[in-house]
Amino acid sequence: MGYKNLAACVADLEKHGHLIRIKEEVDPYLEMAAIHLRVYENQGPALLFENVKGSKFKAVSNLFGTLERSKFMFRDSLAKVEELVGLRSDPIKALKNPFKYAGAGLTALSALPLKQSLFKSTFEKTTISSLPQIVNWPMDGGPFITMPQVFTEDIDRPGVMNGNLGMYRIQLAGNEYLTDQEIGLHYQIHRGIGVHQTKANDKGQPLKVSIFVGGPPSHPLAAVMPLPEGLSELTFAGALGNRRFRYFYDEEGFTISADADFVITGIVYPQDNKPEGPFGDHLGYYSLTHPFPLMKVHNVYHKKDAIWSFTVVGRPPQEDTSFGALIHEITGAAIPQEISGLKEVNAVDAAGVHPLLFAIGSERYTPYLKERKPQEILTIANHILGKNQLSLAKYLFIAAREDNEELSTNNISAFFTHILERIDLRNDLHFYTNTTIDTLDYSGDGLNTGSKVVFAAAGEKRRELMDVLPDGFHLSAEFTDQQMAIPGVVVIQANAYLDTIKAKQEIETLKDQLKGLSLTTLPLIVVCDDASFTAANINNLVWVTFTRSNPAADINGVADFTVDKHWGCNGPLIIDARKKPHHAPELIKDADVEERINRFWEKGGALFGI
Repeated sequence: MGYKNLAACVADLEKHGHLIRIKEEVDPYLEMAAIHLRVYENQGPALLFENVKGSKFKAVSNLFGTLERSKFMFRDSLAKVEELVGLRSDPIKALKNPFKYAGAGLTALSALPLKQSLFKSTFEKTTISSLPQIVNWPMDGGPFITMPQVFTEDIDRPGVMNGNLGMYRIQLAGNEYLTDQEIGLHYQIHRGIGVHQTKANDKGQPLKVSIFVGGPPSHPLAAVMPLPEGLSELTFAGALGNRRFRYFYDEEGFTISADADFVITGIVYPQDNKPEGPFGDHLGYYSLTHPFPLMKVHNVYHKKDAIWSFTVVGRPPQEDTSFGALIHEITGAAIPQEISGLKEVNAVDAAGVHPLLFAIGSERYTPYLKERKPQEILTIANHILGKNQLSLAKYLFIAAREDNEELSTNNISAFFTHILERIDLRNDLHFYTNTTIDTLDYSGDGLNTGSKVVFAAAGEKRRELMDVLPDGFHLSAEFTDQQMAIPGVVVIQANAYLDTIKAKQEIETLKDQLKGLSLTTLPLIVVCDDASFTAANINNLVWVTFTRSNPAADINGVADFTVDKHWGCNGPLIIDARKKPHHAPELIKDADVEERINRFWEKGGALFGI
C-alpha cells in the first residue's frame, strides 16, 4: 500500500536505515543546503532536520537522493505503473494478454482523484515567514521553495482532471515582495501553467494558484513527470502512490491537497510581475533577476505535525538527477514510441540536461544505396526539437542505429567517439538560429533566446581519432595550454573572453595557426578558460563545452565556408566555450559555511560516520 502522507514515508525510511535525524539546531541560511549537498555527494541517507532555526516546523531532504531509495519508496507500485505506461505506448499488449495485464486496470482505478471534505479540519493556518526560510546558495535573492507542487486549473474547463501540477520554484521573501503578502512564481517556457495563465490573461481574470509542499512522495514526482498536455498529474500521483489523490476546495474556492503537509493559496493577476531571483540553478550557475508572476497570498495552511520538504539544485549530479533516473525507469520507451524511427534519447545530465541531447534513430530512407548519409535521422531530429521540453535543447547529437546496434546514449564517451569518427563536418551540422532555449541558460543573447545545432552522423567510420597531441602542435602565447580530453577532442586554454570583437580575432588567429597542421584525425577543439579542469574528466568536458556556448555564435571551424546558407568546415570544428561577460556566475560554496557544518560529522554529531 502507498504512503498516506510524508510522515509515513519518513518513518518507513528511518525503519529501514534510509534516513537520519538531525536533532541539533541548523541554520536554514546556507547550512541546511550545505549539509544536504555533502550527504548527497557521498550517496548518503535522507535527512530529517528536527530543529530548524527560526521555524517550528521540521524539514526533510534527499528523499530521492539515490535511485535505490526512490525505488524502495515505490516498491509496491513501480512495476504496475511501468506496465500501465507500457500499455499506453502499445495498447495491443492488453488485447493479446488480457490476464497478464489485468492488474493494470486496478492500478488505473487508484489514479482517479477523490474529493473528500472531511480533511478540512486537519489543517491549521500560519504565515509565509513562519515557514523554514531556506537559502541554498550565497547569491540567492532570498528563501525559496525547492520541492513545490504548483496546482492550477483550466479557467475554461474547471476541475482537477483538467488541472496542471508542476514543480516551479517559489521565492518566499526578498527583493520587492511584501512580507507574508506576496511571493514570486517562477516558471520556464513550455510549462503547463503557462497555458492556464494565458487563458486567464485573455479573459482579464486572475488565476487561482495552490502550492502544495510535502504529502506522499508520489505527489512531487508526479509534478515533474513529462506527461502529455491535458493529462492530469493528479492521476499519475494516485497510480504511483497506490492511493487516490485526495482533495477538497476551501471557502475561497482554492484546490487543497488533503494529504499535503503545507498548502499556500493565492492569486496571480494578469501582467502583475515583480523581480524574482537570483537563484542557484541546476545548470551549475545562478539564474539572474527577472520579472516573473507575482502571487498575492491568501492563506497558508499546514497539518499539525507538518514536515517541510526541500532539495538543493546545482551543477549535476544532484537530487534532481535521481528524479530523472526514476522517471526514465518508469517511462522507458514512451518517448521513442511517439516519434517514428527514434530508438533512444537522453538529456545529458552532466551537461545540465537541456543544453545537450544524445539520440539514436533509424536510417532507412535509401536502403538501395550502399553509402548512407544522414537523412531519416534529420527528420527525427526535427521531431525531437519540436517535442515538449526536449525542444529546449541547444545541441543535439544523433546517430544511426544501423551503424552500431550496441551504441547507447547513456555512455557519454562512447557516444561522442561514435559521432566524431563518422561526422562529415562539411555537411552534417544543421543550425537553428534566433530561437528559444532554456530559461536558465544564459549562453544566448537574451532570456529564452539563442540557437540550436544538430550534429548528425550516419555511415562508415571516416577517421581514426587522435589520442595524443602530435609533435609540432604549438600555438602562440595567447593560447597557454593544450590538452587531449578524449580521443578526437583537444581543449585549448585561451585568454579571458573580454568582448565579441577581440574574441573573434583570437579565434581567427587560432584558425590560421591550425591551417598548417595535419589534423585529419582531430574533429573537435574546445577553447576554454582552464584546460586542466575541462580535460580532467568527461563530465567537466561536457559541462564546460555545452553550458558556455551558443552554437550560432560560438561554433567556428578551420577552413570554414557557407554555400546556399549551409555552413561547414574542412578542418577541425572549434567551439568557444569560454565564460562570456553576459553569462551568469557559476555556483561556488561558502567556505565559512563548509567549515561550520563540520561539527555535524564530529564525534557525537548527528552525521558522525556518515
